[in-house]
Amino acid sequence: MKRLTMMLMALITTIAMNAQYYNVGTSTSTTDIFGTETTTHRNQYGNTTGTSTSSTDIFGTTTTTHRDSYGNTIGTSTSSTDIFGNTTTTHRDRYGNTTGTTRTNQDVFGNTNSTHTDPYGRSTGTSTTSTNVLGTTTTTHRDNYGSTIGTSTSTTDIFGTRSTQQRSNSSNTSIWTW
Repeated sequence: MKRLTMMLMALITTIAMNAQYYNVGTSTSTTDIFGTETTTHRNQYGNTTGTSTSSTDIFGTTTTTHRDSYGNTIGTSTSSTDIFGNTTTTHRDRYGNTTGTTRTNQDVFGNTNSTHTDPYGRSTGTSTTSTNVLGTTTTTHRDNYGSTIGTSTSTTDIFGTRSTQQRSNSSNTSIWTW
C-alpha cells in the first residue's frame, strides 16, 4: 500500500509539473548606440511575425512602433511615467484609434504589476513581473477573471540581448494580444 501511495504521488507530481503550456513564440531585443530598442517577434515555428521599435524622447516618453512581417505599421504604444513612478501606456492601432491602456506600478517587493484595460476602461487582464537572483524575469499574464492564461520568461545575455519565451495555456491563443 505504501508503495502504491508513493507511485500515485509521483504520478500526480509529474502531471502537475508538465501542465499544458504551449510555446506561442519568442522575442529577441537589442539596443543600438542611440538607445533605440528593436524587438523581433517570432511564432512557435521561428518565422518572423513582426517587429517593435522603441525610442525615448528627452521628456522620458517612450514610443514603440509595431510592424508586421512586411514592415507595415500596425500600431503604436506610448508610455510615460508620473512623479510617483507609475507608468501609463496607451496602445493605438494603425489609424491612431486607442485600443487599450496599460497602467503599471511597482510594489514594495520589487514586483511590477500591470492592469490592462480596453478603450472603454474595462479590465481585460493583469500581468505581474518578478525577477529572480539570476536576473531571469518572469511575467504571469491573467485574464480579467484572474485565471492564468500564459507566461513570459526573459533572460539577458552578456551582450545585452534580451530573449523572451512566450507560453500560453491554449495552443490557439496568441500572446501578442497582451
